[in-house]
Amino acid sequence: MIGALAAALVGFLDLFAIPPGTRAFRVGLVHMTLNLLVTAAYAANFQWRHAGHGSDAGVGGGMLALSAVSLVALGFSGYLGGKLAYRYGVRVAAETTQAEGFVPTHRPPGPTD
Repeated sequence: MIGALAAALVGFLDLFAIPPGTRAFRVGLVHMTLNLLVTAAYAANFQWRHAGHGSDAGVGGGMLALSAVSLVALGFSGYLGGKLAYRYGVRVAAETTQAEGFVPTHRPPGPTD
């Protein structure tokens, strides 16, 4: 949990080094949101499992479902993190390599439009 929060702090700083309005920023925002939700879900699941239950109590279906949904969300967030690093080169590559992810998604109308 502490490691996840430390990573979130560094990731938050990295996110704001990306120009807003770009694909890379949008992917980074979704990646951060999913990671925070998964961290909260795992913390809630931990509390749920240890609140008033003895060591011999079984794990309920809701607890297992929350774990499964959290794992799927974590996997998708990992995919987005890989996309940020390997496709857009965020924080690991020269800016010319990152160019694809740093193109604004909404360009203002120009004379050819």
